[in-house]
Amino acid sequence: MLKEKEVVKFENVWAYYNSHPALQDINFAIYDRDFLGIIGPNGGGKTTLLKIILGLLKPRHGKVIVLGKEPREGRPQIGYVPQKSFFDKNFPINVWQVTLMGRYSHTGLFRRYSMEDKKLAEQSLERVGMMEYRDRQIGELSGGQQKRVFIARALSSNPKILLLDEPMESVDPKVQGEIYGLLKEFQKEMTIVLVSHDITAISIYVDKIACLNQTLVYHGPKEISVEVLEGTYQCPINLIAHGTIPHRVLKEHD
Repeated sequence: MLKEKEVVKFENVWAYYNSHPALQDINFAIYDRDFLGIIGPNGGGKTTLLKIILGLLKPRHGKVIVLGKEPREGRPQIGYVPQKSFFDKNFPINVWQVTLMGRYSHTGLFRRYSMEDKKLAEQSLERVGMMEYRDRQIGELSGGQQKRVFIARALSSNPKILLLDEPMESVDPKVQGEIYGLLKEFQKEMTIVLVSHDITAISIYVDKIACLNQTLVYHGPKEISVEVLEGTYQCPINLIAHGTIPHRVLKEHD
């Protein structure tokens, strides 16, 4: 049996913001072609974990290896879709220009885009179904369309790992399903790591789950118990059956 290839490895990782711990003693690996969903409460360290993988934040203690390298060295091979993309909706930048920005890590800010850069941008827009909007101003698009463009921007870097931080925020359920379908297709070529508060969607689409609340409460197959979820969120959770899809609901709490 072939051994799975590790693309990200955390060993005894501790991270702090000022004197406050954000992550405590994190040990786990992410493998090639994984579709990993990371869930947990606000302040649980989910975005911090992504920043460490990207090399944007250095842990206080421990070791992180990304694609066999230090995180900063591995960053050009990572596509990233942030939780929020702040931009002036009236700023005159179109879909094509936004997508090409994903090539910055390869070209630099002041170099001309090559034919290869443009080819990858075109392929990325095609893959997310946004090529027909290439000349449209980004601020004129719907929330779901903008999200597709930002995913295209990440894909244009030709990544081996795709990180997404709350990618379904402000996206209606129908479009969410379409985007999750795209991500399952991308998984055939790359590792997907997705941070989300939507436990139900996570349980349907991903292959593995990491439950994070400063410490790693659970990491493994997506079939997790209510007890594990309650331990992660530190509050009661109801499990409701609805057809063949389970819905996990957090009770109101402080």
